[in-house]
Amino acid sequence: MSPDHPPGLDLDRLRTLLDRERPGLVQGPLTGRLIEGGRSNLTYALSDGTSRWVVRRPPLGHVLATAHDMKREHRVISALHPTDVPVPRPVLLCEDDDVLGAPFYVMEFVEGTPYRTADQLAALGPERTRQAVLSLVDTLVDLHAVDPAEVGLADFGRPEGFLDRQLRRWGKQLDASRNRELAGIDELHATLGRRLPTSPAPAVVHGDYRLDNVLIGSEPPKGADRIKAVLDWEMSTLGDPLTDLGLLVMYSLPLGMADSPVSTTAEAPGHPDPAELIERYAVRSGRDVSAVSWYTAFAWFKLAVILEGIHYRYTLGQTVGRGFDRIGDLVPVFIDHGLTTLQEG
Repeated sequence: MSPDHPPGLDLDRLRTLLDRERPGLVQGPLTGRLIEGGRSNLTYALSDGTSRWVVRRPPLGHVLATAHDMKREHRVISALHPTDVPVPRPVLLCEDDDVLGAPFYVMEFVEGTPYRTADQLAALGPERTRQAVLSLVDTLVDLHAVDPAEVGLADFGRPEGFLDRQLRRWGKQLDASRNRELAGIDELHATLGRRLPTSPAPAVVHGDYRLDNVLIGSEPPKGADRIKAVLDWEMSTLGDPLTDLGLLVMYSLPLGMADSPVSTTAEAPGHPDPAELIERYAVRSGRDVSAVSWYTAFAWFKLAVILEGIHYRYTLGQTVGRGFDRIGDLVPVFIDHGLTTLQEG
């Protein structure tokens, strides 16, 4: 399979579909390449030599449940595109497995950079870093200000009992990958359950909101950095908006672990501290954020469970690549941060 014809992307069948459903869209021969960095669904850059698009599909050998993600992702960006929330323009949803072997959707290609590490962010300099992170908060406020019913997302999730279901779901995930003692993890889970806050009015929740899930680019004529697009909507639903804030706060705190295989961007010069992010969100959204420590501790717990799952698969020889051998060392760090956050809250 050549680089221009990556696995999972049949360009001939895709061209036939696009010519039929969006006549005149594609002007020249199509080429495609896999965009690295995604953890679950596959993302490809597509070009006809003049215009560019992006294709999103489930992993090769996907299970049926992931097919549903494509329709949900396409639905949410289609709903949000007319709003103030920057998302790529949707082009096409295809639920016919005969084209690429799985459901997929096509959207416009947006120029921008996903900043994944503090070192990458540091290249912007302190002032641009500060503005980029503050704009991340402002965009989150815009997302949570969208009325789900007004954009056709009234049935996009089940907000009632959202936090309780989330806590039980991640507890089950932990049980499914538990093969060693993890000091404090049960205490963290139980304390989160005892202190479950009362959720505010439901909103469209991204579910994985952080700096490397947005594209940042500059706009002429002044060249100011702004968020060009929010990506990776596979975990989006209707629920408690403060879960997005808690995750954003968690990723804005230093891990305190040298040479970590998982990094936050908190160490970048100019990065606003969590207190400023929380205050900015509170002022702009008008929401009560007094329980933010719970949501941040829940984010530490959720990431600890995710990392333990990766470590579990590593011990079974089911992961390939660098850094997996050190993931297990991170889990106790996340647990400790979660417990400390609850105690300080």
